[in-house]
Amino acid sequence: MSRPQEPHRPFLPFGNPFKFILPKGSYLSPKLLALLNAFEESLTERVKSLKPGGKEDILTLSWMTQAISTLCLIHTDVKTLITELELPVCDWDEKWIDVYLDNSVKLLDICIAFSSDISRLNQGHLYLQCGLHNLDGTSNQFMKARSSFDGWKQHINSKNPRLENCFAILDSLTESLNLPKIKNSAKGKVLMRAMYGVRVVTVFILSMFAVTFSGSTKELKDLQIHETCLWTEAFVDVRDFISQEIRSIYSSGRITALKELEVVDTSVKKLYPLIQNGVDPNEAEQLQLLTSNLTEKAEKLSGGLDLLAKEADRFFHILLTGRDSLLYNLRIDSTVSNPAEVNNNVERKEVR
Repeated sequence: MSRPQEPHRPFLPFGNPFKFILPKGSYLSPKLLALLNAFEESLTERVKSLKPGGKEDILTLSWMTQAISTLCLIHTDVKTLITELELPVCDWDEKWIDVYLDNSVKLLDICIAFSSDISRLNQGHLYLQCGLHNLDGTSNQFMKARSSFDGWKQHINSKNPRLENCFAILDSLTESLNLPKIKNSAKGKVLMRAMYGVRVVTVFILSMFAVTFSGSTKELKDLQIHETCLWTEAFVDVRDFISQEIRSIYSSGRITALKELEVVDTSVKKLYPLIQNGVDPNEAEQLQLLTSNLTEKAEKLSGGLDLLAKEADRFFHILLTGRDSLLYNLRIDSTVSNPAEVNNNVERKEVR
């Protein structure tokens, strides 16, 4: 992968792209080539949809919700591909199963960590509601409002220990991106090539989320990928655009890359000095304007977090049902092939 300051090499300027994608000497039937081509073209369009319309749209709650929704579509696409390949679990190499089960557990752990942080941010809305409720004009109520806003600041700036584990998990997923080599299965080669693309995009999006929630770019890395995939050009474009903007956001001194949270924090900072020593009658109109503004921004933040939580939960269930389906098929296959060993085989697979 070329460095950001260097021009990217031309992307597949001529010839058959599949000779770059597959090992020398590999043969795929026209049907398999068509399936792989259709999947990678679809993945390219999914990746392109991740690029925000402008810098102001990067890492907004609406973008994050769309990104998770795109992940759901991508993981559904690969399930459809598996069905179209007519590649039953009994024909899967044991290495593939190891990788899939191991990765699914790690992705589920990341989803749980993200959901807990979304809940943490949403709980901060209660402090804002209490603070806004107490802005009725008396000095005693202003004191309560200040206390609530102080509580909000402390709550928002608190750290979620589960996020620290996410970075270690993402590092592990990144290190294992290169899947086992496929020797004698044409369908297996197509599946592994598709799974590689799914895993790259998944790790990238979840890494962006982890950096956003943690409030730090120290773990922001440019994901290394093969430059022979049909979706590479689109991915590099999105990766560079978003990574550069995140670095710019944090270098400017902002507390978070999440736009809606930053807007609310700015509104609180404007309102707080006004109520610190009581409000002068001449400032009543300004107080009303600032209160209305904070109310609007707080509701937008809370609503956006709710939508993101729903999509994160949907992605979690897609991962979980995929894992459950594989384990179910392993049980069926084990029962058919050797009923006496079914219990041992299932236990061995489930702990991976």
